[in-house]
Amino acid sequence: MTLSYKEIGPSGTVQIHQVTTKKDLKHFINLPYQLRKNDPYWIPPLKAEQKKIFDIRRNSLFKHIKHQFFMLKNNGQFTGRIAAYINPEVNQYLNEKLGFIGYYECIDDENSANLLLKTAEKWLSEQGVEKIRGQWNFESQDIGLVIEGYQVPPVILSSQNPPFYNDHFQQFGFGKIKELFVYGCDVASGYTFPYRFINYTDLIARRYKITIRSINMDKLAEETRLIVRLTNEALADNWGFYPVHESEADEIARDLKQIINPDIVLFAEADGQPIGYLLALPDINSILQNLNGRLFPVGIFKLISGIKKINRFRVWSLAILKPYQQKGVSALLFRKLNETLGHKMPYVEANWVLEDNASMNNAMKHLKFVLIKKYRIYEKRLK
Repeated sequence: MTLSYKEIGPSGTVQIHQVTTKKDLKHFINLPYQLRKNDPYWIPPLKAEQKKIFDIRRNSLFKHIKHQFFMLKNNGQFTGRIAAYINPEVNQYLNEKLGFIGYYECIDDENSANLLLKTAEKWLSEQGVEKIRGQWNFESQDIGLVIEGYQVPPVILSSQNPPFYNDHFQQFGFGKIKELFVYGCDVASGYTFPYRFINYTDLIARRYKITIRSINMDKLAEETRLIVRLTNEALADNWGFYPVHESEADEIARDLKQIINPDIVLFAEADGQPIGYLLALPDINSILQNLNGRLFPVGIFKLISGIKKINRFRVWSLAILKPYQQKGVSALLFRKLNETLGHKMPYVEANWVLEDNASMNNAMKHLKFVLIKKYRIYEKRLK
């Protein structure tokens, strides 16, 4: 369905197209593969996974949100897209009237970008929104636009964008609300786990009777629910956080099962009771780079044969219950990760840490991780 919003500018006629059919959604999903194909820092995600994200039958998030997808046509060609959505449960939890925009893609043309963002803003305003935040994609942890470190390849379940996307947001009146820091360590460049933390973590383990265990794959559904519970308790006071539905645990388990290395999904227990976890994932992006989003006919074999050779990893999530925060438990988990990966660990990325999470940023620096990238979340007030 083509809406009436159109403008004539230096780039010609630009027009908004509302996504309402399966064919429209296919265009929406495929657009980045066209716009970004010559971007050396963009890694095409698997199209099968992208289809799953936008499938209202397979993604339980759609049970909780009200959404609309828009595409931009420039002289008959699709040249931009955006998702606009609200989550009433999130707004109730945060006591705010927030709207979100995500999956933004656009050519480098201010006229086109303004029309796309204006359309999303108009729709969100009609839903009673007072503030808009973005980039904020559906997937957990996939938020923000890269503001520094564009040349660092994106790891699994993270985004990459051209620098001019930030210009588009800023020119339209969005300002910074929060930045997210990404840290990395590279064994090939000389990284070693700081020796002084060996004795320190031994002391922590004895003092609080802490043991570290890996995930039990025979009880994956139960273990995933434990991860959800620990996340909701530990991160309740973090900026922008809202609880993960326990009903989503099965979806998380299903997705993790495909790529998980059980040796690097670690639980910390004190006197046998779970107090935190570290969830690291093999960075399959190093394989996806050459698949162009397709598993078939040969992509599936490249993925299967390549996944065991992966030597890049992402720490995707880390949560420690409040009574044990700032007591060295995260260092204990990182030490175990380092010992488990051993020679397989030339590169590990902690993606991401809130800019004002002083304790976690200090921990990263003490562990000799290096700040390599920054994401920025933008906000625009409507009222």
